[in-house]
Amino acid sequence: MSAERIREHAGAGARTVAAHRRRLRADRARQLADLLRRQVLTGGYAEGVLPHEAALADEYGATRNTVRQALGLLSSEGLVKRLPGVGTVVVADKCTHGLERLMGLAETLREQGRVTNEVRTVGPVPASLPVAERLRVPPGEDVLYIERLRSLNGIPLSLDLTYLPLDIGTGLLGADLEHNDVFRLLEALTGTALGHAEITLEAVTADAHSAAVLGAPRGAAVLMLERLTHLADGRPVDLEFIRFRGDRISMSGLLHRSSGDLLASGSPSASEAAPRSCRCR
Repeated sequence: MSAERIREHAGAGARTVAAHRRRLRADRARQLADLLRRQVLTGGYAEGVLPHEAALADEYGATRNTVRQALGLLSSEGLVKRLPGVGTVVVADKCTHGLERLMGLAETLREQGRVTNEVRTVGPVPASLPVAERLRVPPGEDVLYIERLRSLNGIPLSLDLTYLPLDIGTGLLGADLEHNDVFRLLEALTGTALGHAEITLEAVTADAHSAAVLGAPRGAAVLMLERLTHLADGRPVDLEFIRFRGDRISMSGLLHRSSGDLLASGSPSASEAAPRSCRCR
């Protein structure tokens, strides 16, 4: 092999090693950011001030550069900020939305602040096919549509689009939607407790309207919660599409695994062959 070919080969190898090292640093920074994010969101740092970079590096066995990159990721999420003479401080707390019980937003976040509602639209609209199918009404039949901007302690948190069968929804036209969860109003109107809900949670890109209403950057990712709520007798009565600002809320839950789950899943190959309600894009 000529000297020129050797130099070319060595140069390509060096570039490959350099790229690999950069990738490893980025991986480690992301992993560290995940660990630090948990501490930030659960109040793990006294008075909201993170330890110095050197202390974090020692605690997590990372380099100063990795710590700096991880803090940069958290800063880009709006969770922390570097203040001269102070250090890195927590500047934004996310509220926690539980997924274990069927409750309205004000009920869910009652210990974290005051939820207020701005009713932007309310009135009958023809049911599109997807809405009609979910609410079990004829396509084109009028349903009640409600659009609300919901804020926590005065800060925009979610944009809720709600569809209800008109025979039930009509009773909400004169109700105080600004100060009450729809769930409580539905139970009062029907005299029946809510039973269960089917939910889907995914990240979507904020459209121009949603971004403007929520005060989020256009094109930002928001958490979309689609929820179909049923009365105790099984009738579907409330179809919602809720867009949460992802930088202001986190979803949490407590899941249990029983021996029955293990028996039902069968062998790994069987479970892989028949995934449960997995929708990938």
